[in-house]
Amino acid sequence: MQSRQTLSPSHRFDAIGAPWQIDTDQPLTAGSEAALHARIDEFDRTYSRFRDDSLVSSIARTRGTYQFPADAAPLLELYRRLYTATSGAMSPLVGHALEELGYDRTYSLQPAATRSRVPEWQEAISWNGSELTTLTPALLDVGAAGKGYLVDLVAEVLRAHRVTTMTVDASGDILHRGETPLRVALEHPLDTSKAIGVVTVQNEAICASAPNRRAWAGLHHILDARTGLPTDRIIATWAIAATTLEADGLATALFFAEPASLLAEFDFHWVRMFATGRVESSPSLNGELFTHRTRA
Repeated sequence: MQSRQTLSPSHRFDAIGAPWQIDTDQPLTAGSEAALHARIDEFDRTYSRFRDDSLVSSIARTRGTYQFPADAAPLLELYRRLYTATSGAMSPLVGHALEELGYDRTYSLQPAATRSRVPEWQEAISWNGSELTTLTPALLDVGAAGKGYLVDLVAEVLRAHRVTTMTVDASGDILHRGETPLRVALEHPLDTSKAIGVVTVQNEAICASAPNRRAWAGLHHILDARTGLPTDRIIATWAIAATTLEADGLATALFFAEPASLLAEFDFHWVRMFATGRVESSPSLNGELFTHRTRA
C-alpha cells in the first residue's frame, strides 16, 4: 500500500522488522524523536517473539501469571473479540505454528516435519484485563494487530510533544491526523508496481494485509488457527477504521470472516481481493477501484 504524502519533513527509520515514515507539519525535536523510539523499544520488549529478553519469550518458557503493561488491554481485548468473531481462526496463539512453518527467530524459512495443533484460547490462556495466565505452554504472536496498535501509541507520543498534524506509515499501516485528506493507493498483491484502486482517508487509519510480503516455500504468515495452515481464498485486504489497532486487526480478520459479521461488531470500511481476481468493497467506500468488483 502506498500513500501520497502531503506533509514534510519526513522521519524515516526501521523498527520491528519494517520501514517506517512519519510526515508532520513541523520538524520533530530531538526530544520527540527520542521519546517515540523509546516507546517502540518498550513495545518490542513486551511483544516480540524474536527477542530472548521480551515478555512474550518469558511467557513461552514458563507457565504462570504475567503482569502486562497498562496499555496492553486494548490489544488483547481486540484479539479476544476477533477470536470470537472469526470462530477461532484469528488467534494470538499461532506463535509456535509460525515457528514450525519456518517463520522463526532466525528466519530459517524451513518448515518442520511435524506440526503442533494451535491451542484454543480457553485451554491455553486466561486474560483478566491486566494479567495473562498461561495454562499450557504458549508462544504469543500479536503481529496481526500489534503493528497497528504501535502506530497509535507512537501518535500518542507525538501528540504529547504537540505534534497534531501527521501521517504515520508503518509499512502499510497508516494513521492520518490533519485537515488535508490523504489519498492512498491500494497495492496490487500480484504486481507491486500497480494499484487496484485509490481511497481517501482523513483523521482515520487504513491498514493492508497480504501474504506476498512474507511468503516462502509455498507458505505465508497469515494462518488460520483452526488448521495451523496459511489461508488461500483471499490474497489481499484493506480496512479503514478510527484507530490503527482496529484497522490492522480487521484487515487480518477479513481473511477469515465475512464483512457483514464483522460489521455487526465493528465500525469500518473495507476492500478485499480473492485469489480469483474478484474484488469486494464496502458500499460507502470513499475511493475508486480500478478492477472488477462487487459492492457488498
